Amino acid sequence: MSAPDVAVVGGGVVGLAIAWRCAQRGLRVTVVDPSPGSGASRVAAGMLAPVTEAHFGEEPLLRLALASHERWPAFAAELSAASGQDLGYRTDGTLLVAASEDDLREIQRLHRFYDTLGLPAEALTGRECRSLAPLLAPRIRGGMRAAGDHQVDPRRLARALHAAAARVGVHFDHRRAERLDELDAERVVLAAGVWSSQFADLPVRPVKGQILRLRAPGGGAPGFGLTVRALAASRSVYLVPRVDGEVVVGATSEELGHDTTVTANGVHDLLRAAIDVVPDIGEYELVEASAGLRPGTPDNAPLLGLTADPRLIAATGHYRQGILLTPI
Repeated sequence: MSAPDVAVVGGGVVGLAIAWRCAQRGLRVTVVDPSPGSGASRVAAGMLAPVTEAHFGEEPLLRLALASHERWPAFAAELSAASGQDLGYRTDGTLLVAASEDDLREIQRLHRFYDTLGLPAEALTGRECRSLAPLLAPRIRGGMRAAGDHQVDPRRLARALHAAAARVGVHFDHRRAERLDELDAERVVLAAGVWSSQFADLPVRPVKGQILRLRAPGGGAPGFGLTVRALAASRSVYLVPRVDGEVVVGATSEELGHDTTVTANGVHDLLRAAIDVVPDIGEYELVEASAGLRPGTPDNAPLLGLTADPRLIAATGHYRQGILLTPI
């Protein structure tokens, strides 16, 4: 087979989306990854949440996230049609709640910050929060709703991107590349997540995240439809419900190198925080506990574009925003 025009190193959702788009434009594309979709994409929660993921000092990243979020509805529709698969894309919104007065003051501070940025978020009382999600604990003091924050199932997304890319002729090379000189292509796109720094001098580091998957009793739908994010005794936790009855609970943030051990403390802390917010979660079946590595950068923003190597283009370091930033 002749050398491809583009070799994409890394088969996560970002690498797969780039490969799909390049092939749609008539380029010969190879994705180099021993197991596409098995990295950070597999352990992501899939929140498309530019509002409730906005942080102080990250306004440039917010602008990029908002621009990508605008593309998501059309992107999801196109990808579903191209792959013949359902992405689990949902537009129910996100509810951010506080379990104590101190937590509520922090959420009120966030609401003022969002207001200065012109971000749509509605302040709510505890009663109003429980009317939107009746399973919330009675102790919930208040919160806010970001109706525009959406979600997608990252595992379904990765499978759909793989299928769509294959349908337009993307070749998949399942070897584990270790150096750029192993890749015979006119251009190389580096989308290798936490492994990107082994190919180029890029400041990407692994940030461990432990995450849980639970299932509602009897295989039914969870008792709440919108994503719930919470502060409980200053601990941050999120619960992302899926239409198939799964609830994703996450996630820790640990600077431990490439360690992906699931720990008892990690599981305990996530479950305790989740049960504090939605007590019924204690009766759900725990079906999976896993850990993955987010590709972090010094300013939490991705590294995108040309590098010192004229053949190499970076598309890495997406940290906690990789799923949201996939369309852009």
